[in-house]
Order: sequence, then structure tokens, then C-alpha cells
Amino acid sequence: MNTADVAELERLPGVGPALAARIVAYRMRQGPFASVDEVARVSGIGPKTLAALAGYLTIEQGHRTNE
Repeated sequence: MNTADVAELERLPGVGPALAARIVAYRMRQGPFASVDEVARVSGIGPKTLAALAGYLTIEQGHRTNE
């Protein structure tokens, strides 16, 4: 989740171009996601969407930066 680009994110179920772009923009502003649950902070990802995506998402642990 912390390294996927828009095209890769669009391959996830229920993720279209606009949502993929919001995920990348959020990550660029806030830094890497620390957990799968944090992905729900992206506009357009509610509990149902997060539940549908959870099996596809991995979060690589590391340091957080806001570059």
C-alpha cells in the first residue's frame, strides 16, 4: 500500500482512478500508512470498502516520513 502507484491500486476491487489518486495523494501528504486500518482515513474508503480491500493490502513497516 505504501509503494503502489495509481495503476496498481486500480487493480484492487472497487478502486477506480479517482480513489486510487486519493490514496496516493493522501500517502504523499501524510507519509506511509502505518496499518491497514489507517487506509480508512482516505476519503471514499469506509468500513465496507476497507473490509473488501483488507485481504489484498499489506503495509510494510518502516519509518514514517512526510516527504
